[in-house]
Amino acid sequence: MPDIRTVLFDLDGTLVDTAPDMAHALNLLLREQDRDILPFDTIRPHVSHGALALVRLGFGLGPSDTAFEPLRQRFLEIYADNLCRESRLFPGIPQLLAQLHAKGLNWGIVTNKPGYLTEPLLAQLGLAQEAACIVSGDTTNNRKPHPEPMLHACDKAGSTPAQSVYVGDAERDIQAGKQAGMQTVVALFGYIPDDEDPEQWGASALIRAPMEVIDFLDRQTS
Repeated sequence: MPDIRTVLFDLDGTLVDTAPDMAHALNLLLREQDRDILPFDTIRPHVSHGALALVRLGFGLGPSDTAFEPLRQRFLEIYADNLCRESRLFPGIPQLLAQLHAKGLNWGIVTNKPGYLTEPLLAQLGLAQEAACIVSGDTTNNRKPHPEPMLHACDKAGSTPAQSVYVGDAERDIQAGKQAGMQTVVALFGYIPDDEDPEQWGASALIRAPMEVIDFLDRQTS
């Protein structure tokens, strides 16, 4: 097996804890619509699935409902205005990124979040210049679970899929990584609903804290 050269991360729920700001935006929208706000713990498990899932959660509507798209667009407007109020790197992520650098590895991001939200968020967090690649939901023609964004990230990072690992907190992350031909790691500290079983996703490993990525990498070379 080739040595790992690149570690790729999902954004929401893996690299960055964006749930406080996503929940804040949803509750602002609910207030605008004279609806009761939702507890943070109710919203958090849905954050990785983006605006579609949050509007569905808040209003009980799906994309086929005529009111859905206006609400989704308004949610995105509110969220864009509150992008980095409380969003922070997960505890342990700064140390993990420093350790990857010390090992001579590079890292990047593959997210389904659109670029107009991804890029300013990463800039405000001071990560934009450090990443070897940033692939947003609209960078390629297809989004995860399709492997195209993963392959594009590998190309940008200068590694083959066999030299890459993808870390994510949703089943589509694991599907995309596996289809691209890379090893995959589930971030159990992310936004995983109680009714999903990550052990059934077929990932290479499951981790409970970011620094366990280093343990996983060390096992690949031992």
